[in-house]
Amino acid sequence: MSEEKSLLEVLEKVDCFSSLDTATLRHLQEEMKLLVYEAGAVICREGETGRRMFVVRSGSIVVSMLGEHKTPVVIATLRPGEITGVMSLFDEKVRSATLTASTRTEVWALEHGTFQHLLERHPPMAQALLAHLCRLVRRETVNVAQLLSRSSDRRVKVAIFDSKPYTELTFKQRNRFDFALHFFENRLSLESAAMAAGFKAICVFVNDCLDKKVIEQLQNLGVELIALRCAGYNNVDLQACGRYGLSVVRVPAYSPYAVAEHAVGLMLALNRRIHHAHNRVREGNFSLNGLVGFDMHGKTAGVVGTGKIGKCLVSILAGFGCRILAYDVRPDRETAARPGVEYVSLERIFSDSDIISLHAPLIPATRHMINAEAIAKMKRGVMLINTSRGALIDTRALVNGLKSGRIGYAGLDVYEEESEYFFEDRSDRVITDDVLARLTTFHNVIVTSHQAFLTTEALNKIADITLESIQQFMSGKRGADLAYGVAAVG
Repeated sequence: MSEEKSLLEVLEKVDCFSSLDTATLRHLQEEMKLLVYEAGAVICREGETGRRMFVVRSGSIVVSMLGEHKTPVVIATLRPGEITGVMSLFDEKVRSATLTASTRTEVWALEHGTFQHLLERHPPMAQALLAHLCRLVRRETVNVAQLLSRSSDRRVKVAIFDSKPYTELTFKQRNRFDFALHFFENRLSLESAAMAAGFKAICVFVNDCLDKKVIEQLQNLGVELIALRCAGYNNVDLQACGRYGLSVVRVPAYSPYAVAEHAVGLMLALNRRIHHAHNRVREGNFSLNGLVGFDMHGKTAGVVGTGKIGKCLVSILAGFGCRILAYDVRPDRETAARPGVEYVSLERIFSDSDIISLHAPLIPATRHMINAEAIAKMKRGVMLINTSRGALIDTRALVNGLKSGRIGYAGLDVYEEESEYFFEDRSDRVITDDVLARLTTFHNVIVTSHQAFLTTEALNKIADITLESIQQFMSGKRGADLAYGVAAVG
């Protein structure tokens, strides 16, 4: 067996290098130096700054530490193929032990600085090491979470992910069942799922990831209930939940008024250029040039989706004196009976509406329902409002519609790639999403950060329904038996 082959074999067995391909390992090997120490030679001393990783090629190394009265105590002997000092590659920490050659010994050595340059030159190596560290973090997180689950608190424990200050405040105030609520700022993902260890119930929000892999891990950790504190569940793999026996509940209606009123707020702000007027006055500019709006009275408003939120919007727009065109796969009788309301096809909504507001769920059939073809059918200068789900709109097509003037105004409380930005403070960073960055440059676009639901009444209702669902689950109800359960799951 050649020297080169034996070193490669050793490196392939080291945890943090094991996932590297052979070519990357060869780069690593090429930077390692062969050093020879005679019997009794000290390779490094306890208390010195560690700057090298060592792999024993031949001979042996005695590992010792100073014990009582400064007497050396042998704690290990390293044989050919064994390795020491890996952490010195990442951080020049103080050595915790002395290494001494017991016989004539050959070692391969890799310097801290050389390794840092290797990482810069070979991104795959850095990625592999990062993945290794993530696995270590996940393992330790599981350990901590399991210790947490064994605490003396015998109350029902609930893990609440993607928590914000207003989430924590509201849930604590409305916690009439005295659950032991644990709030995590982290969004739920494959990397953070380990934090759910020891919790039967978890509570998640719109941008948490609950795909098949996450569901499988949650089931392995003992989770039995997923409580969504929102109406939509497009971010949940329901088939996987059924396969692994997890029940799912949601909040189907927290405050339809909150969302409908925010939609109207966007309409009025865009129409009357309130955001521009506000900025002008703050700068001492009291000119009215460019601030001309239009009367809402008499305009045709298209409402796509007439569930609870859509019905509220119809009522508000009727108060403005709008003519209302409605669309829903299941028309609502009460809405259809209102004077000035007519159920029509989507094509009529697109062609006849001065304002279009979206209130449909995100399912495969509605994804990108507003696309280039739909926009081409709309009135020139139409106002488009979306307070539902971002992916109802093909945003690139929207940008093109704004550039051409087909779309005259856009009010968006949601965005199809919002999970990277919405709900977080990104003011100290560059927006790297080119489409979102382009949207924010249009003077006739208002983007809010998924805040339509954010009223005191809505937050209270969300907390009340979520906690009630958890209580039902703990009392023995499962799946469709839960008042707010998602059908056919559990």
